[in-house]
Amino acid sequence: MNLPNKLTIARIISVPFFIAAYMFGYYILAFVLFIAASFTDMLDGKIARKYNLVTNFGKIMDPLADKILVYSAFCLMVEDGTVPGWMLIVILAREFAIAGMRTVAASDGTVIAAGMSGKIKTVLQMIAVPLLLLTAAIDNLDVFYYVNLAAQIFLWASLIMTVYSGVEYIAKNKNVFAQ
Repeated sequence: MNLPNKLTIARIISVPFFIAAYMFGYYILAFVLFIAASFTDMLDGKIARKYNLVTNFGKIMDPLADKILVYSAFCLMVEDGTVPGWMLIVILAREFAIAGMRTVAASDGTVIAAGMSGKIKTVLQMIAVPLLLLTAAIDNLDVFYYVNLAAQIFLWASLIMTVYSGVEYIAKNKNVFAQ
């Protein structure tokens, strides 16, 4: 197993530790774990492309690891009221719709690659989550205001990009529906 794939697996393994830190109120630890896991996402892709270590495992598991990490955070944040439940429903509906399209396309040997808007969506989500984590850890009201404002901006931007990228995937791959 190559290094990029090990980093992807490390990201998945970090999720239960992130969840435990969050659930027990160790928001700074959860923040650090989330940032470290997010960093592995950037790192594994760069290494895989630079050293020609791209594998089928990585193509499938890397985006799945991202989803496990980010959507675990969003689920926890819905539970405690940090993120509205309807936002998570919209985000997950997009993910399931795209996953379904990819599955149908793959059955005919067609690969639907990740588009730039989907990658931007993931980056925005990976910025929103740690900012939301910081809001839970900040006691200073002045600092809280600005961090929370930034967190809300990135959360809403990620939601908008989620919807946009979903519409874009469907429009670019409408031929999958014709099957």
